[in-house]
Amino acid sequence: MPDPEETPTDFIRQMVAADVAAGKHDGRVQTRFPPEPNGYLQIGHAKAICLNFEIAKEFGGLCNLRFDDTNPEKESDEFVQAIQEDIRWLGYDWAKICFASDYFEQLFTWACQLIESGDAYVDELSFDEMRAYRGTITEPGKPSPYRDRPAAESLDLFKRMRAGEFEDGALVLRAKIDMAHPNMNMRDPVMYRIKRMHHHRVGDAWPIYPSYDFTHGQSDSLEKITHSLCSLEFEDHRPLYDWFIKKLGIFPSKQTEFARLNLTYTVVSKRKLRTLVEEGHVEGWDDPRMPTLSGMRRRGYPPASIRKFCRTVGITKTPSTSDIALLEHAVRQELNCSADRRMAVMEPLELELTNWTEGTVELEGINNPENDAAGTRKIPFGKRLFIEQGDFQEEANKKFFRLKKGGEVRLRHAYIIKCDDVVKDEAGTITKLLCSVDLDTLNKNPEDRKVKGVIHWVSAEHAIKAEVRLFDRLFSVEKPEADKEHAFTEFVNPDSLTITTAYCEPSLAALPVGRTCQFERIGYFCLDSKHSQSDALIFNRTVALRDAWAKNA
Repeated sequence: MPDPEETPTDFIRQMVAADVAAGKHDGRVQTRFPPEPNGYLQIGHAKAICLNFEIAKEFGGLCNLRFDDTNPEKESDEFVQAIQEDIRWLGYDWAKICFASDYFEQLFTWACQLIESGDAYVDELSFDEMRAYRGTITEPGKPSPYRDRPAAESLDLFKRMRAGEFEDGALVLRAKIDMAHPNMNMRDPVMYRIKRMHHHRVGDAWPIYPSYDFTHGQSDSLEKITHSLCSLEFEDHRPLYDWFIKKLGIFPSKQTEFARLNLTYTVVSKRKLRTLVEEGHVEGWDDPRMPTLSGMRRRGYPPASIRKFCRTVGITKTPSTSDIALLEHAVRQELNCSADRRMAVMEPLELELTNWTEGTVELEGINNPENDAAGTRKIPFGKRLFIEQGDFQEEANKKFFRLKKGGEVRLRHAYIIKCDDVVKDEAGTITKLLCSVDLDTLNKNPEDRKVKGVIHWVSAEHAIKAEVRLFDRLFSVEKPEADKEHAFTEFVNPDSLTITTAYCEPSLAALPVGRTCQFERIGYFCLDSKHSQSDALIFNRTVALRDAWAKNA
């Protein structure tokens, strides 16, 4: 049993705990995560992944990874491999990997069983006709003229459907339930359709494919899933899930629904994410602006921060939308503790130390003030430095604690300097600062004066030039799907990507791909895993140090 002080409490965990306490299924807990391999996993899937895998772990159970590969039109091995990689990156592993296509033969046998028992029939209505016969929410449907077809005839036709005798769409197999049922999903739903498409695993062996509703519950049953956890959009499908299991007399898996994860300034629909990719609004499924797990990994999000965010959002029955700032806050919290600090200058202003005569020396910098075990690094220091243009004002008021003409400031990990003069070009633009350094202030404060400001810097002689990609929110409105009069793509933020240049301390050349660091006073960054090269570094901004959008709200 889980420790209640260390694990979340929600209605699903309470249900599982009650089942275990009652000895249901001999106290066994078996969950599964069942994605369709027709795209990459996104942040909404992360909530389901965390829930299924963590509940299994908390109650000493197992969690399967099952691919719902019953619709080969957009499914591929690429997505199968990407999904596995994302789940492992998030910190989980499965007891067994399964495919719905593993069960095609058994599903066909069960379909034949339902035909023989009078609970299914082959229909010849077109899809348009079936839609018309189905009725509406307020009006009952009417039965197909083929609904009372003899079982032997339906069975013969169904076997011939499998043999490939009919054209695509000519026939379907439907469950015989109730055309007047208030739940539209129970009005004789389609179980099989003819679709000649190459399947990524079974090739061209099957010209017919089972529907999701006829596959899902039976797959759960075959795997002896005790708790089938789904998002709320499947709540209306639960009666059908239970109907198939009862009619077939198989292991009674139990479906329970929870609210899906929605985020502001984001779309999580796989269909809409595919549109962003196919229409070229983003670079691909792993674009760092995408809410996909591969995009977040490439952007430098720590998997622990995503797990923490999912726990913070929690499991409820009530649909809601979480502020993306909450996710970014979780990322900052995690990186503040784990990310090494480095220095980089984005808008360089040259600074010359006129009284420096030591050549190049190596100073020692603390890697992470939150973690003593992170140690220190060597930083080259010399006569010429770069600082940020924004850290200097020729004339400034008393509240400006950075560098100004005639004023002092401390250089991070180094000395206190004073700006004595400036050099300007013909247009009057400052091109260089002439400063003096107090050599007796290396990492210590002077006794005769107080210097409040601390700024970062890099050695001009040793700085590494790198491309920096600054990512902003992909959409310019909080709810891009809410406006029904406009396509959601009209709200793609044209400023979601800005490319600039940074001058970095040389230790950043050794930063491993996949490790995020903090550019001091700027934000968190990681090397781009796709395009960065050892001789042409490209950094992606993971997240800014503060939420810039909050200031504009």
